[in-house]
Amino acid sequence: MVSFIIALIMGGIIGWLASKVMNTDAQQGIFMNIVVGCAGSLLGKWVFGMFMGTGLGLRDGIDIPSIAVAFVGALVLLGIVNLIRRGSIR
Repeated sequence: MVSFIIALIMGGIIGWLASKVMNTDAQQGIFMNIVVGCAGSLLGKWVFGMFMGTGLGLRDGIDIPSIAVAFVGALVLLGIVNLIRRGSIR
């Protein structure tokens, strides 16, 4: 249960940081930041795993490489959403 709460908190922080970088922070609330952070983390781990040939990517837990992959995944996810909504990445 504690790891689930930590994952939600980290997802919220990563989603918020990614939304700041992609200039979508005004459109999102805390719930969407958590969703973007958690979904971006899964997307990042999946893409990283595909390139590295390691299945789902990094090991579970919180470390700098996992946070970086989750952040990049959240950026990619927001870029895809922006591309669909507005026709441009930013």
